[in-house]
Amino acid sequence: QVQLVESGGGLVQAGGSLRLSCAASGRTFSTYAKGWFRQAPGKEREFVAAISWNGDNTYYADSVKGRFTISRDNAKNTVYLQMESLKPEDTAVYYCAIYTTHQYAFGDPRGYDYWGQGTQVTVSS
Repeated sequence: QVQLVESGGGLVQAGGSLRLSCAASGRTFSTYAKGWFRQAPGKEREFVAAISWNGDNTYYADSVKGRFTISRDNAKNTVYLQMESLKPEDTAVYYCAIYTTHQYAFGDPRGYDYWGQGTQVTVSS
């Protein structure tokens, strides 16, 4: 059974940092791109970042570019999201997912299967 488990969320003041982790089990995803999405209350799920299977290429939403960094460790079957200079508008539940359907762009959640349960990130002003 495939599971993605996010961790590292929490409460942080504006300007602070957090590092999210997403560990996969039940299957190796070393040859798959991976992504992070987030969903704030009352809003649709939105793309945050994605990383190619070997880490050579990364993609970011304009809202987080320059502040967030996605990375991966294929030996650990884990993807990370380092978040710096956090803002209150970054408050959301953050989800990791595996990119499996290449007919969709990285930013389209329809391209992803195997979603984690999410981890809450709250940024206070």
